Amino acid sequence: MSSSPRVVIVSRPTELQMLIEKHGTKSQVNFFLKTRNMEDHLAVLSGRQERFEEALHVTMQAVPSSWRLSRVNRSDLDRFLFEPDDIVVILGQDGLVANVAKYLQGQQVIGLNPDFEQYKAVLVRHAASELKGLLPQAMNR
Repeated sequence: MSSSPRVVIVSRPTELQMLIEKHGTKSQVNFFLKTRNMEDHLAVLSGRQERFEEALHVTMQAVPSSWRLSRVNRSDLDRFLFEPDDIVVILGQDGLVANVAKYLQGQQVIGLNPDFEQYKAVLVRHAASELKGLLPQAMNR
């Protein structure tokens, strides 16, 4: 094992992030949604974005400062080198857990649900606020 444990947080872009990447700005996303009679959807997407960012912040704060921390986007998983003793924290929906699993070889996995309003999950049943208590359990396995 390395000098300090490493937590790898894996997530994927939110719907709003993907739309901004496609259309350039939040204003352009708003215009795009209006042209499809979905102008109210921007508020929904913004709320989801805020809940994800809060969950990510809480997740990152739960990792002890003496530990190493890495963040990986789902699209970069095929190029990321997981270490044997990594603790992999997946922040997203159940499908992301299944996607990440094919890149792992026995690493500990903790699934966190960033938005219980959006994801009714089985594999990511823990809230980000529970991570601090889950990390010591993962270390003891």
